[in-house]
Amino acid sequence: MTKKQRALAIVERLKKEYPQAACSLEYDQAWKLLVSVRLAAQCTDARVNVVVEKLYEQFPDVDALAQAPVEEIERIVHPCGLGNSKARDISACMKMLRDEYGGKVPDDFDKLLDLPGVGRKSANLIMGDVFGKPAIVTDTHCIRLVNRMGLVDGVKEPAKVEKELWKLIPPQEGSDFCHRLVNHGREICTARTRPYCDKCCLQDLCRRVGV
Repeated sequence: MTKKQRALAIVERLKKEYPQAACSLEYDQAWKLLVSVRLAAQCTDARVNVVVEKLYEQFPDVDALAQAPVEEIERIVHPCGLGNSKARDISACMKMLRDEYGGKVPDDFDKLLDLPGVGRKSANLIMGDVFGKPAIVTDTHCIRLVNRMGLVDGVKEPAKVEKELWKLIPPQEGSDFCHRLVNHGREICTARTRPYCDKCCLQDLCRRVGV
């Protein structure tokens, strides 16, 4: 079985195992996903979902958040960790959305990368979840699992993992595939315990390369 064939088989198995692929960050507008994904760095999605409720109660739209004092944003988002840098990025990002894009999130990958605090992972998440465009989100679950499965070989740098996966995963499947990897990484192919290989739907496909 080639690496490409294994990748396609894994995509189909995960589809059956996790039919409802979705981002675990809660949002109803694109700009809110931008805020949440910045807060999610080194923080759980569950905590972010709680914290942003308080943030949006006080600052309900892009304009309000753009005008908010950075210190006030930091006070609210502090439970997510790295409050100072996250607050600065959120403030600067909302200002840029307000001043350059009329409060709308651009649907162009390079323009997303120009926004403060937005890297490739965040930009791919926005492209896939908000705009329904091809995307590969290389978060920690993705990187860990595709190495264990043998889809990449000892590659840990997110941009390099993303580049390799573009060669293997059909573009229309990329976004949902990455969401399913998160589900599988949380439930079966865990990081902090030994993976539950006996319960894994990918037993016969996984290379288990000892990563």
